[in-house]
Amino acid sequence: MSAPHSRPWPLVALFTAGYLAPYLLPTTVGRLDTGLPLTATQAGAIGSALLLSSALAGFLLASRVERIGLRTLARLGLALAVLGYGSAALTGAVPLVVAGALAGGFGSGTVTAVAAGGIAALQAPSALTTARSWGNDPQRVTTLGLLGVSALAGALYLTIPRLGPGHGQPLAALALTALAVWPLTGRLPDRTAAARTHAGHGRLPHLRHGLLLAATMPCWSLAQNSLWGVSGRIGLGQAHLTEVSVGAVFAVALGAGLVGVVGAGALGPRLGRAVPIGAGTALIAGCVALSASATDLRSFAGGEIAWNLLYPVVLSYVIGLAASLDPRGRWAVFVGSASSLGTAAGPLTGSLLAAQAGFPAMGEVLAAGLLAVAVPMTVVALRAGRQPLSVVEIQVGSPAMPARDTYDTAYPNSYASTSAR
Repeated sequence: MSAPHSRPWPLVALFTAGYLAPYLLPTTVGRLDTGLPLTATQAGAIGSALLLSSALAGFLLASRVERIGLRTLARLGLALAVLGYGSAALTGAVPLVVAGALAGGFGSGTVTAVAAGGIAALQAPSALTTARSWGNDPQRVTTLGLLGVSALAGALYLTIPRLGPGHGQPLAALALTALAVWPLTGRLPDRTAAARTHAGHGRLPHLRHGLLLAATMPCWSLAQNSLWGVSGRIGLGQAHLTEVSVGAVFAVALGAGLVGVVGAGALGPRLGRAVPIGAGTALIAGCVALSASATDLRSFAGGEIAWNLLYPVVLSYVIGLAASLDPRGRWAVFVGSASSLGTAAGPLTGSLLAAQAGFPAMGEVLAAGLLAVAVPMTVVALRAGRQPLSVVEIQVGSPAMPARDTYDTAYPNSYASTSAR
């Protein structure tokens, strides 16, 4: 696949538009609950359906981006997002809101698939050169996308509460973002040439470790997004904060996430992978329990900010671990897909747990689940770290690249598919 290497901004913009929906999930679900005749569980179910529709688009289109073309598919996804989210924002009929959310979610997933494919395509030329420009480096472009969506979501969390009540504001923000990105699609190539490698379709390496990691990721991701989907309700109902205060906490928390993204890149492999994954997941479990039991601004803000700081750090090491299991990136793709399923189920799971047992008990259950999955994830990191990595060959006449370069090549494609909360 070829991509506009010298101008990565269209890919960054598409990344931002595609991932904005999961980042706005707490306010979207909260306003569906208060602005429409829905129970909290029903609002959470709509949020889960939106994310599931987005994940479905990614599964269906991941292998078709090259054949359809970046520009065509991006415009299709943006159009669906504008029409779906826009219609859901403008109507108060619940069936139409659900249909619009599903259509918009599929559009977001389509845009995400285009961004992931375009960013992953940047790896081919970078593998051939020693000195890379930032515009040709997939990892840096992915980081720019994460910074963009976090900054935009933070600004919206400060703005939306000042626009008045109703379920339409966050949905309208999603639609307007997609509309704003549309002009940049003219800089994308319409058709792309498929990237080829010498590697065959052999058996997956490190099968036991890969399966174990893929099996734990839905639980890890579900726990994170179960809390994220109900965090707005915790702040409003249990911590007794105003919507403006809750929005400010989320904005600061997303700012901490920016620090986490940059920090993960700066820290690199200095600590290995087992310590960041195991200890980081344990610390996240504590943050989840703290946020879920918060009864005032201090505890709510402390839990949310610390959690959002740690989340991208641990996620980056998990994806790096998955990429190290297979230099061709197949395990990274499978682990990313498994994580997407947990992401989609998060809002509904959080709503059901909160409705049945209350927020504090929900936090304890989620924290216990995170501590449980931290053990096998750490085991995989320890054992996989002792095994030598194989090499990957690029079919453009280059020699086989050493294993240390596989993180840069396999990481962006998979990170893009799992970084949505």
